[in-house]
Amino acid sequence: MKLRSIFSASVIAVTAIALALALAPSAWGQKRGGTLVMVVAGQPPGFDGHQEATFAMVHPTAPHYSLLIKADPTDPTAVKVVPDLATSWKITEGGKVYTFKLRRGVKFHDGKPLTARDVVASFRKLHKPPKGTRSLRKAFFEMIDTISNPDDYTVVFRLKDSFAAFLNVVSIPFNYVYNADQLAQNMNWYQKNVLGSGPFKFVSYSAGSNWVGTRNDNYFRKGRPYLDGFEAIFAPKMNLRVQAIRGRRAMIEFRGFPPAARDDLKRALGKDIRVQQSTWNCSLLITPNPHKKPFDDERVRRALSLALDRYLASRTLSRIAIMKTMGQAVFPGHALSLNAEEIQQLPGFGKDIKANRAEARRLLKEAGVPVGFEFELHNRAVDQPYKILGTWAVDQWRQIGLKVEQKAVPTGPWRAGLRKNPPEYEVAIDANCQTVVNPTLDISKFISTDRSGNNYARYTDRVLDRLYDENFRETDPVKQKEILRKFQMRLATKAWIIHTLWWERIIPHNAAVMGWNISPSHYLNQDLTDVWLNE
Repeated sequence: MKLRSIFSASVIAVTAIALALALAPSAWGQKRGGTLVMVVAGQPPGFDGHQEATFAMVHPTAPHYSLLIKADPTDPTAVKVVPDLATSWKITEGGKVYTFKLRRGVKFHDGKPLTARDVVASFRKLHKPPKGTRSLRKAFFEMIDTISNPDDYTVVFRLKDSFAAFLNVVSIPFNYVYNADQLAQNMNWYQKNVLGSGPFKFVSYSAGSNWVGTRNDNYFRKGRPYLDGFEAIFAPKMNLRVQAIRGRRAMIEFRGFPPAARDDLKRALGKDIRVQQSTWNCSLLITPNPHKKPFDDERVRRALSLALDRYLASRTLSRIAIMKTMGQAVFPGHALSLNAEEIQQLPGFGKDIKANRAEARRLLKEAGVPVGFEFELHNRAVDQPYKILGTWAVDQWRQIGLKVEQKAVPTGPWRAGLRKNPPEYEVAIDANCQTVVNPTLDISKFISTDRSGNNYARYTDRVLDRLYDENFRETDPVKQKEILRKFQMRLATKAWIIHTLWWERIIPHNAAVMGWNISPSHYLNQDLTDVWLNE
């Protein structure tokens, strides 16, 4: 297998084992039968992919649904897209019109035919949901003018302007295709019910226990899926998930384990465990509250960034946590990301930590912040990687004379604290996790709060907005990279939101699991179409 040229092999750390797995189907010959047992670190708050954002919803539900197009499951960079319900597409009128041709003979699990009408109804729900219905990725579809179906097997998206990332937007794994008649009756029906056209039919869900699916013998891909079925076991504690795989009660956990768990499983299971590893399209962020003094002063925010020794953290924290790669707003290793020399030009990203911290102390003094100034760090009470990053940040700030108390709270209160408007926290830990790898989507979090659905600093920066719009319309990669460089320089200078490290995805799994390839996102490649068991 050959990595796409736009990614460096050093950043997309797909191991030799992962490559062997990718080649395994042709080398071994797929076997039919068996049940894949996975462990999932959470439970789905709801079942509607259009209204939810957690892997705990995707991992059990994705096998039941089809997408119009999807990320290529054999592409470790998650850049290439391939057909799913679509058979082909063409782009016309200077990138403003996308026409998709659909497969014929596709049926929902209740036997009803799936046509272009269902695709249109699903994407209209994503684009302009009615009152009382959420669409968490609504901002990604704001470029759409109209969605239509001139016949039963053709879907046409007409855009307001050309948008180079549109195919990636369409392929987002949450964009399940639903039944149009069901949506017409109740737009929120899918929050509590399951009805798709994917490779597996829904069998049962037991809250706090498990989720079960069985093979769809009428799936439109002949001969697929290979599995008889799957079971997702809900286990919120990591120790229980590790022990389930170690004791062979489960085969895989698709989100990712820290290095210590990986090493423990390798020691315990030897040749019966395989490991796939990749840079993860999730980055940990430090968000000062610009509505609260002294963090309304960009000198103070920049001082917080300058205090961080990201280079040392990359080497040390990666030994104990699911984070590793140092970078800024664009996914590391992407053709449009900054190289090692370019990123050192950003405030806070230089390698001379002594000089950085001297500048941080100068800025604090200039801003009137006394030595020993105290503030609270609002964080999520999850060790991997939130509390580990928070503990590290507290120590970094101590070295420039700041006294910080980390307050880690459960996920619900943590998220509520971030979403409160106006924000009340002083400084918070946040994350930016995207699905497909595309810089335009990755940076959407950092534009002004009236345009971004998850900018929890709630600032307004029309310079960032202008650069985002320029990038949105630009099709020349050279010009686009320069726009993104300016965007990242502005973000680092203002220090509205401070980047630390990107996550590292580590998947140790039973060696019998074949046909699944790691990607930079724990949302991708979860329909289990190609997975088989070499037992």
